[in-house]
Formats: sequence, C-alpha cells, structure tokens
Amino acid sequence: MSASSTSSISQSGSKARRELRPQMFGKAPTLSGQLVRDKSIPRRIAVVGNHLPRQCGIATFTNDLCDAIAAEYGAAGLSVVAVNDRNSSYAYPERVRFEIEEGDISSYRATAAALNSGKIDLVCLQHEYGIFGGKSGSYVLQLLRELTMPVVTTLHTVLRQPDLEQRIVLREVATLSDRLIVMSAYSSRVLQDVFGVPAEKIDLIPHGIPDLPFVEPELYKDSLAATGKAVLLTFGLLSSNKGFENVIRALPHILSLHKNVIYVIAGATHPHVRAHEGDRYRYQLQALARELGVENQVTFLNRFVSPQEMASLVGSADIYITPYRFEAQAVSGTLAYALGAGKAIISTPYWHAAELLDEGRGMLVPFESPAAIATAAIELLDNEAARQAMRKRAYIYGRQMVWSRVAQSYINSFARANVNHAQAVHSPLPVRSVARIAGSRLASA
Repeated sequence: MSASSTSSISQSGSKARRELRPQMFGKAPTLSGQLVRDKSIPRRIAVVGNHLPRQCGIATFTNDLCDAIAAEYGAAGLSVVAVNDRNSSYAYPERVRFEIEEGDISSYRATAAALNSGKIDLVCLQHEYGIFGGKSGSYVLQLLRELTMPVVTTLHTVLRQPDLEQRIVLREVATLSDRLIVMSAYSSRVLQDVFGVPAEKIDLIPHGIPDLPFVEPELYKDSLAATGKAVLLTFGLLSSNKGFENVIRALPHILSLHKNVIYVIAGATHPHVRAHEGDRYRYQLQALARELGVENQVTFLNRFVSPQEMASLVGSADIYITPYRFEAQAVSGTLAYALGAGKAIISTPYWHAAELLDEGRGMLVPFESPAAIATAAIELLDNEAARQAMRKRAYIYGRQMVWSRVAQSYINSFARANVNHAQAVHSPLPVRSVARIAGSRLASA
C-alpha cells in the first residue's frame, strides 16, 4: 500500500461499508454445553485479525471462524477489522469494514474510536505477536486500552519462555480482555503458570475444522495423478522451522520397502519468509531430494492452497506428517484439519500434537529424527488394520472440533464476557514474582 493511500484507519469499499451499522444476528442461537441467557449473547460482533485473501494461518482461521459464526447465528451482526502487513493491500470481502495498518499506531486508536461509536457489542481479537506493530506486537494495546465493550481474545501463541517484552504485552492483553480463549490444555496451563492468568478467565475451545466425510484416500488421488501410490502429505506455508527435510531424508529407507510411496509438500513459502529470503528453503528441499535420489518421489505444490483444494488434497493422503522442529508450538491448524479428516498421522511431539494425538490417534516421533519417521511410516504402511483403526480414532475425536460446535462455544464465551463485563471493570492480574512462576509446576513439566 502506498504512503498516499495509508491513513490512520483504512476504509474498505463503498461508503456503506465504512459505517459500522448496528445490525442483529439473523437467528436465535441454540447453544451446546452450558447454556447462556439470550440477553447475554452479543448481537453485533467485530472480529479483529488477519483475513483472507491475506495468506497466513491467522487469516484462514479468522475467515473460517466468521463463516462458522455466520452459518450458525446469521451474518448481519458480524463484521471484521483486518490487519494489513506493511506495504500491502487486499481485496477483502464485504464483511471487512475497516483495516488496521500494522505499523501505524494511530490506526489502532482510530479503530477503537470507530468500534466504540459503531454500537459494537463485543470485540473478538485474534492475537499473535507477529501480526501487530511495535515491539512484540505492543501496538495492539493501544486498541484494547480504548475499547469500551467486552473483549474476548483468542491466543494463537502462548510461550512457555517469553522474553520480558512478550511477557509484559501478553499480561496486559490478558488484563484488558474479559475472556481468553486457548486451543489446548497445555496452553491453558502455561497461561496460568507463566503469565498468572486466573483459570476462571480462560475458555478452552479447540481449533475448528470442516466437517469432512470419512472416505478412502483412493477417491481423491486422481487429482494428484497418484492413483495406485501411497501418498505421504504435508501442507502449510513453508518455513525452515517445519522440518520437511527430515521426511525427505526418511524417504530412501521407506522406498526400499514401499516403492510406490510419494511425498507431497503443498503450500507456498510464508510471505514474511519470502520477503527476507525468497524461496531459499524450498530450493534447499529440492536440492536435498536430488542429492538423495528421490526427486521423482517428492512433489512440490508451490501455491497457497484454497479451502476447496485442501479437502481433496488432504483426502488423498494415506499418511499425514507434521515433522515440526520445535516443541513450543501451541497450535497447528493443519494438524487439526488432518485429524478431523480421519488421517493416519505421524508427528513430532510439539505441544499441540502431543495433546491431539494422544490415546492412539497418531504416532509421535522424536524431533529431528528421519530414522524414526521412516520406521513409523513403514509400520503404518505395513499394517492396514492398524492404520485404519488409527484413522477411525482420529475421526471420531475430531467431531467435537467441527466448526459448527466451535462457533457455539465461541458464542458461549462471548456471553460469559458480556456478563463479566457488566459485573466489574477490568482489574490488574495478581502480581506474581518471576521466581515463583518459574518454580511452579511448569518447571517440572
């Protein structure tokens, strides 16, 4: 976006879209779990976060969450405030009423003023340190400090070992939010033990997934020209922390026993990575495949995968693999998607995977271990009965994560936030010493 087109708050589309009009959801909700009173349910909700067509995981999540809420409760009262990365602009859909410029602190204040005057009942913030401007995303605090309505914040990253700035920012985000949503029990424990957030302020709601049918992979393999092949799949935006090279290193051993295997790596390079180093990581993966003599068994789909293509792509996989390199990954939307599709899964034991794949819903292998990946893949390919049993356990577990149920849980959280906000103003989190936090039960986890 040029300097001339960047203002304190960017307007999206026509004049009609520039107004945050007081609108009502189209139908009364029927909620699961602990029911809330209708008068507590907010009718005009603004979701703040990245949004498609911006290419990143948060944008996809915000889009899917809004679609799910609209499908369950109607779209009329739902609007989005999209966050633009630097020097970028996007052709957003109609529900994006305003845009925040990531590096312009005045646009955060202007957005708060617009939301306050627009009769919005509640703001749902998608929080990830890297999508907001300032040190550790501190500019978002300017927005939160000035909002007058209840705020529910979804935390996409909860760090076990934050630096001082990250700790300060997230603690204030927590203080200024009426409810906090996390996607794993581990994140909830970290939020309590590292950041001192009371348990009663936290809602655990899983990452949403589409409600896909349980089908055999062969039905989808024509689209990959992979009929008769055993497909290993990884998808998502590429960056070097994903560890895809470890699957490529595992291929020679796998192919020595299963010659019909192919490995599909689907996804474009992450835009922020591409801005700094181009497609270097993809080129390194391609060079490694050539060096190991498996270049004909590795397929790169170098594009941002649309939701429509994703269903057939994941459907074609016999085994889904997330070989991520680092433990401190609180959420993986691609892992949740594969689980919900009933895939046999191999993963390194990062936080989200260790939780989702428990009780035989997948196979965990050590970090940075091609040999362990090869052993697990061969075991699953050798034993169709075990693979099918794993698939069924994953699929059954995933039914609680479908977007319709997640939308209901979000509306319940919004209602609790409304009640909390009406009962009391924000009060600071209790002061806890770093030493005492460090000595909590996480130290022995």
